[in-house]
Amino acid sequence: MSRAEVEDFLYHEAALLDAWRLDEWLALLTDDATYRVPSNDRPQSDPKSTLFTIADDIRRIRARVTRLQDPHAHAESPRSRTRRLISNVRIVEQSPLVVEANFVIYRFRGDEDVRQYVGRYRHTLERRDGKLRIKAREAILDAMALASLGTVSFIL
Repeated sequence: MSRAEVEDFLYHEAALLDAWRLDEWLALLTDDATYRVPSNDRPQSDPKSTLFTIADDIRRIRARVTRLQDPHAHAESPRSRTRRLISNVRIVEQSPLVVEANFVIYRFRGDEDVRQYVGRYRHTLERRDGKLRIKAREAILDAMALASLGTVSFIL
């Protein structure tokens, strides 16, 4: 697996999320995928014993997407506009394929001030049917206090 292929995949994922093409984004996930945003003070912890901001299995990921797409969803009505910048992509393990990358997400919503989310992604990827798929996705935020960042209703 080349870093260029991984970068292209992560850039594609970011573009889908920024364009709010959530069904296409869901298609990038395996049927047993997980999506986690750990607590800022214990990012290496286990969601079974530590409070996580988000600790979703595939069923909850799909439910989250359904809620986000609901035109009556107060948390995302009007929906956030985001711009994701991905950098420093590196392959940290080959088997399983684990990749990390830095991110900055700019979030624009209504008349609110621009919110910035800075952190590191950690993805476990698998090749299924000849295409890369996300088996596990973690967004580890650098900010120690989420209160200043507002709600995290959208997909980091």
